[in-house]
Order: sequence, then structure tokens, then C-alpha cells
Amino acid sequence: MIQRQDLLAHFDGLLQPERFKDYGPNGLQVEGKAEIRHLVSGVTASRALIEAAIADGADAIFVHHGLFWRGMDGRITGWMKERIRLLLAHDISLFAYHLPLDAHPELGNNAQLGARLGVQASGSFGEQALGLVGDVQFANADALAAHVQAVLGRPVTCVSGAPQQAIRRLAWCTGGAQGFYESALAAGADAYLTGEISEPQAHLARETGTTFIAAGHHATERYGAPAVAAHVAAALGLSHRFIEIDNPA
Repeated sequence: MIQRQDLLAHFDGLLQPERFKDYGPNGLQVEGKAEIRHLVSGVTASRALIEAAIADGADAIFVHHGLFWRGMDGRITGWMKERIRLLLAHDISLFAYHLPLDAHPELGNNAQLGARLGVQASGSFGEQALGLVGDVQFANADALAAHVQAVLGRPVTCVSGAPQQAIRRLAWCTGGAQGFYESALAAGADAYLTGEISEPQAHLARETGTTFIAAGHHATERYGAPAVAAHVAAALGLSHRFIEIDNPA
């Protein structure tokens, strides 16, 4: 058992949210009971995750995508009311860390995705140095795409203007980081991997001959939250469970 504020201090010390300019509040988003025994982690603070955490006996939930974002409608109605009602009714704390969870050099989303893909990061790029880059050995874009699909267990979107070109340098940034593509090109990448693709990236891939792979926002960000939560739970003597809520996006 640990005090809620001590758990918050441990998360903050590990993830250092003060270093980031983010799109919403990092840290404790909903305050629950003072004493924490069991921690549940997940990707997004959806109603399905909250209900599963309640069934699992959670005292606190740790996620990457929290409830509150810059510029959103601040009224507590509809689906937002129901999520908050469930948390308050069961006295469960919600901790959410967005960019700090992407960026942690060992436990973050980008580091964990790289580890699963078997890529050792040798540098960073992009806004707030969130993206990672490393050397790889793939015969062509199709070979890289097949490897990513096998690791993540889901189809990917792959666009390449040079289908037979060997892939020797991979840049990646999880989630909705398609806007980092040109920064990845500047970093010397032969291929860029992220969660989503928008209309301009397909043209750029064909015009530059640099592979673009969109492997799913949720699919690329499944690994940081359980890694951080498991690490903190082990350090503090808490029980922990990661609950996967499937998401095709």
C-alpha cells in the first residue's frame, strides 16, 4: 500500500512532465482514494478501460491518453460525465502522461516499440526530440512492412516510392506523428514508421523514395503504459495489471 501523493511523485520523478510542452495536463487528472494497493494500466481512459479496472479492483489507473485536452469542450456531459462518474463512484485515481510517456528513453512508447522491432536507437529527431532513429537491415519496404505487421499483429499501410530500395536507417515515432515525416527525412531515414498517415505523406513518400509506414495509433502505443506502470508498481510494492482494450485505429 502507498499514498496517492507518493505514487504521483514517483510517476513525476520518472517521467519529468515539466520538461514538455504538451496538449493536456500530465499527472493526476482525477483524484481518488488516498491509499493505493492495486494499479491498472491501459492506453486510453475509455469507459471500457475504466469498467474493466473497476472489475479488477483497481485503486488507480495509469494511461497514455487521459480525459482532458487543450481546446476541448470543458462541459462534463454525456460520455465525459459517465467516465468521470465511474471514477468518482469507485474512488479511483486517474494518472495520465502523454508526451512524457512517449519520450522516456527506456520505458516510453518509442523506446518500447523500438525494442520490440529489434532496433537500437542511435539518435532523435522531431518536435521536442520525440522521434527516434536507428540502423536496420531490410531488403526493401515490403520486408520492413512484413516485419512490423508480424511484431504488432495487425496490417499496416506502407507507401514507398522506391519499392526495391534497401532500408538501412529507420526513423519512428508512435501515435499521430505523421507530421514528423519531413524531420525524419532530414535525419537521413530510408523509412519512417508512425501510427497514422494523412493525405500529404503518400505523395511525399513517392516523390522522395522514402518509405512511410502507418501501423496504427493504438497499436504503436500499447507498450509504454504497461512498462512504466509495471516498473513503478514493482518499485513501490503495488500489484499491477495491464488491460488491453482493442482499438482498430
